[in-house]
Amino acid sequence: MDKILEGLVSSAHPLPLKRVIVQRVVELAETPLSRAQCRAMFALGTRLVLQGPDRFQRQVGRQVLEAYGRYHRAEFEAFFDRGLVLGLLQRGYGELSNRDPAILDYIQAGLRLIMSCPSVLELFELLQVEALRLVCERPAPPLCARLCQLLGDFPQCLPRGRKLSLAFCQQLVRSIAHFQSQGSREAELRLYVSQVTQVSGLLRSVWKAEPDTLLPSLQELFAVISATDTSFEPSVALASLVQHIPLQMITVLIMSLTTDPNVKDASMTQALCRMIDWLSWPLAQHVETWVIALLKGLAAVQKFTILIDVTLLKIELVFNRLWFPLVRPGALAVLSHMLLSFQHSPEAFHLVVPHVVSLVHSFKSDGLPSSTAFLMQLTELIHCMMYHYSGFPELYEPILEAIKDMPKPSEEKIKLILSQSAWTSQSSSLPSCLSRLSGKSETGKTGLINLGNTCYMNSVIQALFMATDFRRHVLSLNLNGCNSLMRKLQHLFAFLAHTQREAYAPRIFFEASRPPWFTPRSQQDCSEYLRFLLDRLHEEEKTLKALSSVKAAESRKNDESQTQETVHKAQVFAEAPCLGSEERTLIEKMFGGKLKTTICCLNCKSTSQKEEAFTDLSLAFCPPASLENVGSKCVDCSEMKDDCGVETSTSATIPAGETPLNSVEINGGCDAVTNEGTTKDLSAEPNSETSSELNKGQENRDMSQRLVGKNTPSVTDLLNYFLAPEILSGDNKYYCEKCASLQNAEKTMQIIEEPEYLILTLLRFSYDPKCHIRRKILDNVSLPLVLELPVKRATSLLPVVSGGWSVDVEVSDTGENLAKKLKPSGADEVSCPQLVPYTLSSVVVHSGVSSESGHYYSYARNVTGSGPSGLRHQSKALSLVCPQNKLLAEESPCTVIENELDTEMSKEWFLFNDSRVTFTSFQSVQKITSRFPKDTAYVLFYKKQNNTCSFNTNSANGLWVNGDPPLQKDLMDAITKDNKLYLQEQELSARTQALQAASASCSFRPNGFDDNDPPGSCGPAGGGGGGGFSTVGRLVF
Repeated sequence: MDKILEGLVSSAHPLPLKRVIVQRVVELAETPLSRAQCRAMFALGTRLVLQGPDRFQRQVGRQVLEAYGRYHRAEFEAFFDRGLVLGLLQRGYGELSNRDPAILDYIQAGLRLIMSCPSVLELFELLQVEALRLVCERPAPPLCARLCQLLGDFPQCLPRGRKLSLAFCQQLVRSIAHFQSQGSREAELRLYVSQVTQVSGLLRSVWKAEPDTLLPSLQELFAVISATDTSFEPSVALASLVQHIPLQMITVLIMSLTTDPNVKDASMTQALCRMIDWLSWPLAQHVETWVIALLKGLAAVQKFTILIDVTLLKIELVFNRLWFPLVRPGALAVLSHMLLSFQHSPEAFHLVVPHVVSLVHSFKSDGLPSSTAFLMQLTELIHCMMYHYSGFPELYEPILEAIKDMPKPSEEKIKLILSQSAWTSQSSSLPSCLSRLSGKSETGKTGLINLGNTCYMNSVIQALFMATDFRRHVLSLNLNGCNSLMRKLQHLFAFLAHTQREAYAPRIFFEASRPPWFTPRSQQDCSEYLRFLLDRLHEEEKTLKALSSVKAAESRKNDESQTQETVHKAQVFAEAPCLGSEERTLIEKMFGGKLKTTICCLNCKSTSQKEEAFTDLSLAFCPPASLENVGSKCVDCSEMKDDCGVETSTSATIPAGETPLNSVEINGGCDAVTNEGTTKDLSAEPNSETSSELNKGQENRDMSQRLVGKNTPSVTDLLNYFLAPEILSGDNKYYCEKCASLQNAEKTMQIIEEPEYLILTLLRFSYDPKCHIRRKILDNVSLPLVLELPVKRATSLLPVVSGGWSVDVEVSDTGENLAKKLKPSGADEVSCPQLVPYTLSSVVVHSGVSSESGHYYSYARNVTGSGPSGLRHQSKALSLVCPQNKLLAEESPCTVIENELDTEMSKEWFLFNDSRVTFTSFQSVQKITSRFPKDTAYVLFYKKQNNTCSFNTNSANGLWVNGDPPLQKDLMDAITKDNKLYLQEQELSARTQALQAASASCSFRPNGFDDNDPPGSCGPAGGGGGGGFSTVGRLVF
């Protein structure tokens, strides 16, 4: 019968006829047959299945085997024995190779037929050994998938025993690593993916049945992907295993990998790169979870070299995966983490920038909900990166145009995302006994390292840096090739804005900006340093402008004689100060104001006036009587102001540029007493005026004790006292040149030109002539959040004068007739100063019990030209009202401040204490002295609220996403280089600590410090700055 059937299936008869005859032959299987006949039919069926030239013959062979094997089971059991199976697996069948999947198809069919026979146990044992041998031979995906299908259907064939089972899993992992797709068409790729899924599914079953095999299998997986042998590249199909690893193991596995000293950097880099390649594998789940976890783990142990190398190598590949919907979610997650954490340099982001626009257009053209959702996530990521690395308009303009219709995240959200994503903010996986170098503060701000009693400089620099408009102007200057102090300040500001360090050491700037009379490593007066710094910057810019004028003139007159050139140079330098009024320096634009002092003789009514520029106002503390009577004092003198303040004539003028910018103190006299060593006002002043001011200053300096039982004075009170009229009488009489004798006079001061940033210095150090020391006034002063400054604009009747007095003023009418002439209708409005609103920007605090010791730190916040909303005209109680009414409002400033706090709570305040930068609140600023009596506000920065003079943040077509101008290339390169160096330092430190921890037991330092130390403490809880308060090196001069 076997011969007939074999001849039939190979004949040329029609296929339907052959099917009918085959069906009858199969039905005959139910009839009794001899052993020889059965064996002949089994041999025919085997031959047709394994060697059939077409599908019909192979199908006939399977039908014959199944039918005759079912009805003649004993005979088939004798035929399908160990020898046959072993021969098929080791030698194949005829011309059919033993690595052909058809062999396994046949064996699986045979096992089903003898499943109930005793001999099947022997075959199971054989297949356990052969299965391990097969996977060790690295079978191709079709054969391996067929083997796994067989082993899945017959788990009894899986290698038994922990050793064999573990070896099988490890070898199967390595077999997957050798998988390669045999085609590129979609059908071929789908078949390949299904084959890989079959193999990984078997491993999952083994891991679930025998959990002890999981960890060694993963170790084998890591060994494969971390191999540095370039001759072999593991298959991306390994990604199919990741989805079967329990997520609960992430923490343990990542810690094990990142802290294992046996894992070399090259191996870890290779492994991470290959894991990122796995993002290309479709249908794989959790690949992005493991990749991100490993990136975070490496950041936690400061292995930044690996992170930098991998990011730069793979960032473009990850971005390109966004084009494929199947792998897009995982690719976007990894891309976001890689870009947001790579914050030390724009290099990684700029690698993908050229590809952004085309991808955005593709998402938009899709019109699918999923594409729109991904586009919103990508847009948020792009905005974050452009915010962090602003200053590349040529790169970002096409992107901004492409995403202009998409919602933009708020600045607060961007800052939060960036602060949580940086490598230095990753939670550490190291043992708790290791102290990890901390990264940049969570505030996003950078501290300044104390170089040895340099807290006076640090506090001032941070206040200037937080003066947003000033910082933006400095960063926008083109100073290439210039070694000026402004260039060094620009360098310092750039590092404060973009470094990854927790704190920056401003050594170069300190050496360049330290006043010559400041002793190195000794504490100094921050106000004195600030004045010197601003004056240096001002004078330097004037000199540079003069030099540029000389060069421009030389280029136009290069044919002139040497003598003519010399004369011209001298003329240019002589005229340079006069040009200052037309082309002001940056310091003048930001901090420069003008103050007019008027002295009116009460006998002849003649007046003398002087205008002087200032960069800060020094406010003395007013006696209690003055605090109560300032308002009435001003009202009593208001008529006198109007009588003598309009009809004036000047007999002499001095160009404004000839007087250097300086501070203006209370009546101009306290500087000589309280700030020894500062730049003195070189303008000539009458001796009687000087003695008058010294006398008034002496009265204020007697107030060295706290006011007891009185309301807390505010900055408004001190400013009112500063501007209040003063009667010069007795020993302070004024020498009137018209009367040619000493006369009683009234002295008034008015601000005629307000600065963009109003700097107020509180004169807290009074000289004690008995003890010959300077005592500190510890009075608490209320700091208004909003201040309205009275500014009386200079009229055209009075030329601009600086440093000179106008005298011999003739007044033809006096008394009531003059008053009528000077007060036409609306005169009240003309004489009333304009109230210019200011918002508190920074506060420099001095911490110490006396002027001979202490520490400086500062509070600051970001305030732009427009200022915080709702604060511009919030309170009349905090303003300096028109002198014709009152200088002091009746409502207590503290009351209104409390009402403002709710609005202010949403604003960010920062505490800059040398290296430490922390978040704080306006309540802390207000209550610092009440909580810590030796910590008192010393220098205040107020920002004028307007929209006309603030820095244009819309430059470069609106591409300054974070408001700051773009950095010049040399600055950005220097910052990038230093950031890489910093990451390498962190990495080296972490490795050193890990080695030390491995050889020594952990020790914990007891916390014996007071957690309630004030911010200005020089102990561990404070900013520090050198020795304690008893240290001679901390003297304040």
